[in-house]
Amino acid sequence: MNIAVWIASGLLAAAYLFIGGTKLLKSKEQLAENPSTAGAAEALSATSIKLIGGVEVAGALGLILPWLTGIARILTPAAAVGLALLQVGAAVFHGRRAEYKQWPVNAVFLAVAVFIAAARTLQVVR
Repeated sequence: MNIAVWIASGLLAAAYLFIGGTKLLKSKEQLAENPSTAGAAEALSATSIKLIGGVEVAGALGLILPWLTGIARILTPAAAVGLALLQVGAAVFHGRRAEYKQWPVNAVFLAVAVFIAAARTLQVVR
């Protein structure tokens, strides 16, 4: 089970590092040119986009570093819960914009985050 959680954590962390890093490093105009980020660039302020990107990067680091180092391991399931809540917010955002094609991605990211949160919480409690 631990191997499955590590694989899920690594994949989700890599995805969020890429997605969040893109939001942090690119300008709002550059994000507007990309079809997958154009909706957020159109609807949100540059500051909001940067904050969301920062939360995504912090969550990605939180999935891996506390568990890897053994320091404050409770932060790993907390990060997973935070990323799950972020996906709920993303699904609501996309739903309000009638971007329903994004919902499967939101659902997969949400499911993986919930799996990690549950598994790591059980491991912390034991």
